[in-house]
Amino acid sequence: MRIGILGLGRIGVFHAETLSRLDAVESLVVADPYRDAVTAAVERFGAEAAASPEAVLAAGVDGVVIAAATDAHPSLILAAVEAGVPVFCEKPVARTMKEGVEVLNAVRDSGVEIQIGYNRRFDAGFVAARAAVRSGELGPLHTVRSTTLDPAPPPAAYIAASGGIFRDCSVHDFDIIRWVTGREVTEVYATGSNRGEPYIAEAGDADTTAAILTLDDQTLAVVSNSRHNARGYDVRMELHGFRDSIAVGLEDKLPLRSVEPGVTFPAGTPHDFFMDRFTEAYRAELSAFTDVVAGRRTSPCTVADALEAGWIAEACTLSLREHRTVTIEEVRGA
Repeated sequence: MRIGILGLGRIGVFHAETLSRLDAVESLVVADPYRDAVTAAVERFGAEAAASPEAVLAAGVDGVVIAAATDAHPSLILAAVEAGVPVFCEKPVARTMKEGVEVLNAVRDSGVEIQIGYNRRFDAGFVAARAAVRSGELGPLHTVRSTTLDPAPPPAAYIAASGGIFRDCSVHDFDIIRWVTGREVTEVYATGSNRGEPYIAEAGDADTTAAILTLDDQTLAVVSNSRHNARGYDVRMELHGFRDSIAVGLEDKLPLRSVEPGVTFPAGTPHDFFMDRFTEAYRAELSAFTDVVAGRRTSPCTVADALEAGWIAEACTLSLREHRTVTIEEVRGA
């Protein structure tokens, strides 16, 4: 099949490399405002160059991957849907929830499959955790802990446009908590601090946050995030039930050092970047998209799924700002 790629920044190039290695993908058609990026992709992946997103959609592609800037996501999704081309789009659906809801309403009855990029759903550890919850082997859950710690903060320009740590970082934790547990979040309480780069505080954001989520069965989920983790890129989840407890990410590349006498775990080189930690998950995610394009499965992460994680991020952002508990229904109705 022919796959179009719209946007050839860091993640777009990463997706192009992954797609070029999938047996189901015969050719790539790429577009980016920066001609040097297009030229490099043509040379590196044997891709076909297109002058614009419209030209990609007109080039007979079977599916399209949107890796452009967030502001362009709504218009590119709608253009692909109008052309009847299945879509894979990196999160978020849109910069604001209002725009995201507008996209959902516009595509709801289109019949065109749209997959939003939440790669943790394709990580082997998280897949196994979901299976353990679904099988009942853990018993009813009482506590979930989810962690995302970045090794260093992104540039100031990214922070200024990101929408805040809950919307661009924690949202991965929010999505995977919903997906693994099969439960919905009803209310949140969030707090945060700034002890690192001053430009994060100047942007009105926090560099370190914690959130307590109450799920609809009264399970409590604790989410911890930071832009500063000197030892590496740390993504983990713990699930504690009345029969058993399990962990995702407890492996030799865990960027955490034990000081217990005689303990050598973890012994590997710590993960230092999300592309390192989730290389195989990205491959599985895009392989799933080729199945979506081929009609062998429906989208494993819909626009509606992505918006649910977005509402949790909105509630946490409001909670941090106003120092109070916020329900999901409150932000939906705002």
